[in-house]
Amino acid sequence: MSDPSLNNESLRYDAPGELADVRAFVAARAAALGLPQGRIELLVLAVSELATNTLQHTDGGGVVRVFAQAGSLVCDVVDQGAMRQMGRSMPAAGATGGRGLAIVERVCDEVETAAVAEGTRVRIRLRL
Repeated sequence: MSDPSLNNESLRYDAPGELADVRAFVAARAAALGLPQGRIELLVLAVSELATNTLQHTDGGGVVRVFAQAGSLVCDVVDQGAMRQMGRSMPAAGATGGRGLAIVERVCDEVETAAVAEGTRVRIRLRL
C-alpha cells in the first residue's frame, strides 16, 4: 500500500488486510474536507463495497482518491475491472451476492463509471 502522506488525495490498496486502512483513509479525508459525520459513514460504506469488489473480482488492487469539487466530496475507486452496470435493483433477501453496487447507488448522491487511462473508474459524490 502507498504511504498516504506522499499524496494526500489517494491511497493504493492490494490486499484484503488493507481494507481497514482504506476505510480509515476515506473517513479522515472526508472529515478534513468537511463532510458531516453521518455522511462520512455512508461514504465509507460505499467505498468499502467498491474496494471489496476490486479485491474479489480483479487483479492488481486499486486506488482510492478523495477530493472536494464544486460543493461535493468526490471519491474515485479505480481498478482493472470491467465497466460496472449501474441502475441495479436490490437482490432478493435470500441472494448470496450482488448487493454491493446497489448499496453504493442508494447511499451516494451520484454514481458514475468511466474507462480511464488507469483502468475503470467508479466515481461517487456526496454533497457537502
